[in-house]
Amino acid sequence: MKHEWRKAEKDWYLPKKPTLLTLPALNFITVTGKGDPNQPDFATHIGALYPVAYDLRMALKRGELGAPYEYTVYPLEGVWTTSDGSRGPALNKAALQYKIMLRQPDRLTAADFQAAVKRVMEKKTNPYFGDLTWETYAEGPVLQTIHHGPFDDEPATFAQLQTVLQENQLKVIPTMGEYWHREIYLTDTRRTAPEKAKTVLRYRVAPL
Repeated sequence: MKHEWRKAEKDWYLPKKPTLLTLPALNFITVTGKGDPNQPDFATHIGALYPVAYDLRMALKRGELGAPYEYTVYPLEGVWTTSDGSRGPALNKAALQYKIMLRQPDRLTAADFQAAVKRVMEKKTNPYFGDLTWETYAEGPVLQTIHHGPFDDEPATFAQLQTVLQENQLKVIPTMGEYWHREIYLTDTRRTAPEKAKTVLRYRVAPL
């Protein structure tokens, strides 16, 4: 049976309201970058992730890495911060620093990933293939909600999360190093009008 994250992990990816949950260790293919995500370089970073993810998906489906396993590729995610501390309405997009990623099934290993990168590099070109990294990360306790609409309107949704933090005596702590929050992109910006976009906004949290 095909594993579909929208059904099997609905609570993780499709919150209907601000939700507290605890996440286990998960595998990711990641790549880091900086600058305005509206510029072409951000798309080039994304373009390095998907060929490797699809290579691994097909290897699993064909049974080349154990028993055949079929799944839907996970949504694009990103963790974000800025080099100048700007946030909210005063955000300086040129100062953004990010790590974007695609989650991978638990049955895959770093060795599987390295082999996939090698295969992909023999067929395709992208300046960031060599920068891709395999990471296993346990985010632990998080607070998340769904944001509907353009990315520029996210501050209003983050303000809702701040209210929940205060009510539950929680604080935001960095994730995956020094990044300040996570976004999970449930819609494709290339095919979806900004007002119809759906993005999970997530904070890693700890008690005050």
